[in-house]
Amino acid sequence: MNREALANFMTVRTKPAALVVAKSNGYREDDGQSKVEPHVGLEFDSAEEAQEFYSAYATQVGFKIRIGQLYRSRVDGSVISRRFVCSKEGFQTNSRTGCPAFIRVQKADSGKWVLANVKKEHNHEFEASGELCPPRIQRKSFPTPRSSCGGASRTGIRSHEDDGPSGVVDMKRLKKEEIDGIVGPIGEPYKGLEFNCANEAYKFYYTYAANTGFRIRIGQLFRSKNDGSITSRRFVCSKEGHQHPSRVGCGAYMRIQRQESGRWVVDRLQKEHNHEFESPTDPSRTVTVASKGYREEGNSVLENLDLVETNGGLSLVKRVRESNIDSDWYSLLLEYFQSRQAEDTGFFYGVEMHEGKGMNLFWADARSRFACTQFGDAIVFDTTYRRVADESEESFTWIFQSWLRAMSGHRPVSIIADQDRAIQNAIAQVFPGTHHRFSAWQILAKEQENLGALLSMDAEFKYEYETCIFQSQTASEFDSAWNMLMNKYNLRENMWFKEMYRMRKSWVPLHIKGTFFAGIPVDGSLKSYFSTILTPQTPPNEFVVRYEKALQQRREEERKEDFNSFNLQAVLHTKDPIEEQCRRLYTITMFKVFQKELLECYSYVGIKINVEGAISRYLVQKCGNGDERNTVAFNASNLNITCSCKMFEFEGVLCRHALKVFQIMNIRELPSRYILHRWTKNAKRY
Repeated sequence: MNREALANFMTVRTKPAALVVAKSNGYREDDGQSKVEPHVGLEFDSAEEAQEFYSAYATQVGFKIRIGQLYRSRVDGSVISRRFVCSKEGFQTNSRTGCPAFIRVQKADSGKWVLANVKKEHNHEFEASGELCPPRIQRKSFPTPRSSCGGASRTGIRSHEDDGPSGVVDMKRLKKEEIDGIVGPIGEPYKGLEFNCANEAYKFYYTYAANTGFRIRIGQLFRSKNDGSITSRRFVCSKEGHQHPSRVGCGAYMRIQRQESGRWVVDRLQKEHNHEFESPTDPSRTVTVASKGYREEGNSVLENLDLVETNGGLSLVKRVRESNIDSDWYSLLLEYFQSRQAEDTGFFYGVEMHEGKGMNLFWADARSRFACTQFGDAIVFDTTYRRVADESEESFTWIFQSWLRAMSGHRPVSIIADQDRAIQNAIAQVFPGTHHRFSAWQILAKEQENLGALLSMDAEFKYEYETCIFQSQTASEFDSAWNMLMNKYNLRENMWFKEMYRMRKSWVPLHIKGTFFAGIPVDGSLKSYFSTILTPQTPPNEFVVRYEKALQQRREEERKEDFNSFNLQAVLHTKDPIEEQCRRLYTITMFKVFQKELLECYSYVGIKINVEGAISRYLVQKCGNGDERNTVAFNASNLNITCSCKMFEFEGVLCRHALKVFQIMNIRELPSRYILHRWTKNAKRY
């Protein structure tokens, strides 16, 4: 479709689109206009024109669209194909229904963009036709404000004054006198929008959010490998992530990229939210509050602050550490610590002081400290309730050092904690040799943020990616599958993939399962210890009471488990003496875990594949399922046994494959080293 032909039946508006007016086949609207149906072979001068056409078509039918996947040339990296999808495509939010409707346009040799694929069927009800008309921004004239960044003249959203009145919707705009230092473009963000500096972009997005009804945080940044200068920044919805009960994993964000000219351009944008908006606020007031330190720090505020990794994103942190513990909290907790220490001589607490102010607090009672001697080999560092003072490496280091002192220098074998760079560095410093595993929920959230569109729209990629992550049995298998993905989908230069590969030993199951993590599932989430009773909004005067109540509830659950283990007996299902041995030793919960593996081993077969001295190797596979197979090595001289599935190393319970080989070798009693003390009835919590 050339532009002359397009003009005969379609009125096109640029950024954003207005309604399409069609005179070809299709139904006719009340105003006498008809709409063009998308069909294979339809041509456009640009991908943006195709997007505008599909958006206008969607408006008349009664649905909304989003920008979907793009494909780049492997020769020069240019975009050669784009998908535009129904806004209800995928399942990332509750409002999405997995709708399959889309169009895909492909760049032809002529430079035109041709509609190559179309799916018109939706799996949801349409909204009222015409009510979804995309808004156009009416430009208002403001006196040119003084820029806080200096330099270039104002460049913003293009004027549409000459486009005519059709389809115009007035946006809420801020009066000039209501804007506190906000310069540059004002209106809705879009790709290609330019700013003089990062500050200007932040204030623009802040004002847009205030008008729309959400709040923002400063997200991730990227630096140049050459000189360390910042080349890219992200500003995200305040409900991004899952670190706090108020956060719902919202994917909305705006990313800006620094150009060679020194200006900053919006290069990535996600405007869809997965939550209800709040009432729009007055940005002239909210910006004043939010950027109090902003103006105090001078014009280059973002450059005078550090952005540190926190829970998969990055947060703004002042280089000068400040205390977030107010006097009410400090005095209340200090009084609580002193009273507990008078009752419990084993009660430990520590307070980090900085310039006369309390920065961080740590405490543990005698029972917790003793439990660490029994169960401190695998620990979880959960920051979802309330963050440390300033989320700096110094704060996390102090917390871990305090834990180490309280636990008499007992270092854990493994720790599950967030991916934050500050946490990683603190763990490496205080717990050298401890295997740091990233929180599963955080990995899932970052995958959704970086791969959401690709995973939801490309079933082949999703299958290959998940096979690479979860099915690789050796390091070479994983590397081979990973490299295939990078090459096939042109992801070799993707910064997120580069970083995740570098840190693969902290999240890929293959590299985790060889370390003891007490069987905490690799792909599962952990329930917060205090989540049902304590929240970040708990006032100081209720905190201690609720904390003690939560502690009592958890310990009551432990007492019930102990009582059941000593007074109830699980039913035996075999005559194998190993089953009786383990019922006698394990707690009732752990016996059920072991019993399941024992019963499963009867449906497996073991085949000896080689012998080297006292060591025999067996291929163990499920009967009728040749795909599920593991290698077991058995040493007849000392009864040592290892399996390629690494269940014992990861969970501390022998797997069905090892038990099958013990059956073959007629081993009637498990060596004591294969029954971990922490899983037995005799392991004491106090």
